[in-house]
Amino acid sequence: MAYELHYWPGIQGRGEFVRLALEEAGADYVDVARLPVSEGGGERALMQKLGELAPPPYAPPVLVAGGLVLAQTANILFFLGARHGLTPADEAGRLWVNQLQLTFTDLVKEAHDIHHPISGSLYYEDQKEAAKANAEAFRRERIPKYLGYFERILERSGAGLAGEELCYADLSLFQVVRGLQYALPAAMAALAPKIGKALALADRVEGRPNIARYLASPRRIAFNENGIFRHYPELDGV
Repeated sequence: MAYELHYWPGIQGRGEFVRLALEEAGADYVDVARLPVSEGGGERALMQKLGELAPPPYAPPVLVAGGLVLAQTANILFFLGARHGLTPADEAGRLWVNQLQLTFTDLVKEAHDIHHPISGSLYYEDQKEAAKANAEAFRRERIPKYLGYFERILERSGAGLAGEELCYADLSLFQVVRGLQYALPAAMAALAPKIGKALALADRVEGRPNIARYLASPRRIAFNENGIFRHYPELDGV
């Protein structure tokens, strides 16, 4: 069975957390909206498809797995983690990794809002001054708090976020670290001495064979200024 992933075709966004899990698992999947328009790809077809699915999802990413239609990144990863060995086998471990992923959900929302603090429907240029103020607080307070939390977990575990075995939260930490390094390179460079274990984990994930092949392939969409993590030098305090 091939999974169907439904997400916006031109950005990493929240769908990238799902893509990383599918790639690490070596799963057979189709990134449907990235197909040629003649084969059902593109944003227009994505919007139509989302309206046809049942039960109806609120927004992408959506994973179709046989008769299952799953939405919300953490929910999709909870499903894939158990199916592909990317989460502990015991209930407590599975719930712990889900808890970590929900924390990443909070972080990702705040990272997006540094450039769209007033409304996602407005252009960045229409809220630039508010974005500068929001980004300054995010750099000073929120990034150290979030990444410091994950750093403490890694210090205790001596390995990954859930122990020796890789879990999907480790993949998500990689994505968040690389996203923040793209969006806020100066801030991340200044914080680097305090988050050595998180950075090392990101490097280990990047070097895993399936992930390395994915990152070097056309399937990996580059970070860009339409996604969650956007690089505007003025928001990095430069």
